[in-house]
Amino acid sequence: MRYGPDLFSRALGGFGGSLAVDLGTANTVVFVRGEGIVLFEPSVIAVNDQTDEVLAVGEQAREMIGRTPASIRATRPLRHGVITDFDVTEQMLRHFIRKAIGARRLRRPRVVLCVPSGMTGIERDAIEQASRAAGAASVSLIEEAMAAAIGADLPVAEPVGSMVVDIGGGTTEVAITSLGALAVAESLRVGGYEMDEAIIRYAKHRHRLLVGGDGAEALKLAIGSAWPVAEEEEGELRGRDLSNGNLRRIRLTGAEVREAMATTVDRIVEAVRGTLERAPAELAADVMQRGLVLVGGGALLQGLDERLRHETGLAVTTVDSPLTCVAIGAGLSLEEAHVPAPSRRRRRRLLPPSR
Repeated sequence: MRYGPDLFSRALGGFGGSLAVDLGTANTVVFVRGEGIVLFEPSVIAVNDQTDEVLAVGEQAREMIGRTPASIRATRPLRHGVITDFDVTEQMLRHFIRKAIGARRLRRPRVVLCVPSGMTGIERDAIEQASRAAGAASVSLIEEAMAAAIGADLPVAEPVGSMVVDIGGGTTEVAITSLGALAVAESLRVGGYEMDEAIIRYAKHRHRLLVGGDGAEALKLAIGSAWPVAEEEEGELRGRDLSNGNLRRIRLTGAEVREAMATTVDRIVEAVRGTLERAPAELAADVMQRGLVLVGGGALLQGLDERLRHETGLAVTTVDSPLTCVAIGAGLSLEEAHVPAPSRRRRRRLLPPSR
C-alpha cells in the first residue's frame, strides 16, 4: 500500500480521538485525526520560578526569551529532541494537547509522538511518561524519519529504497526506508540551533560582539547559505561590544555567514554520505535512481539542496511543507486500521509491508 494524497483525503472524514504530535526542539506541530494540522507553536514555556506558575506557552513565551526578570524563566524544555526538564515539558505538552482538542468533548486522546531514531530507552520512557502525565490515554512512538518519509509520500511499505533527510532545530535524521522499516538510519544531534550558535561564536571571536539567538537566526534566514550564491547579500547583527560594553552593530556578508556555519553543515553532509556508504548495494542503487528528499526547517537553508547534489551526486527534492511534513506523516499513520501504532517495543518495524 502507498501512503499519499488519497489517504490524506480520507483522513478528513471525522475526529476519532487521536492526535499525532511532532514535539520538536524548535516547534511543536499537532495533527488531529480527521482535521489535519491544527497547531503549530514554538516549543517554549515561561514559568515563574517562585510560584511554579505557567505564564505563557508557545509564541507568547518565545517572545519572552532573554527578556524576563530573574524570577521568570522562558525556556525550551527539549534539547536535541529529548527532555531536559520533565515537569516543564509535561506542562507545555498538556497546554498544546488541550489547545489542539479545543472545545471537543474528548478527555484523554490517543497520541502518536514523533521521536529521534537515536533516542535511548530511558529518553523514550521519559517522553512517553510526560505525554501520559499531560493527559494522553495511550502513547505510541514513531521515529521522525519514518514519519517524514510517510509525510513526503515516499513508498515506505514497498520493497524499494527511499531516502529522507529531516533537519530540525535540534536533530538531523537521515534514513533509507524499505518494506516498512528504517533499513539504514543515523540520528545526528545537530540542527538549526547549532547553525545559530555557530553564528554567535563567529561574531564573538571574529568581531568581539555578543549577540543573541534571535539575531543570529534572523541573519541565517535572511542571507545564510550552504553553497555559494550568484549575488552575496549583506545583513546586520546588533549586540554588545565585548571590549568596552557599548552597543554596536556590524554587517556580515553571506559568505561570512556560510563560513560561520560550515562545520555544522559539513556534519550534516557527512551523515548523509555515511548513511549511503552503509546501505546495501540494492538499496543504494534505488536511492541513486530516486534521489533523496529534504524535510524539516533546515531544508529551507539556501543552497543546501545544491550542496547535497554536489557531494552525493543524487537528485535532491525539498517537500512543499517541510515544517509540517513529519506531523502529517505521523497523522497519516493513524488512518489505517490494520497499521498498528508504532511503539518502543518495535523500534525498527514501524509499518507492515504491502498486502
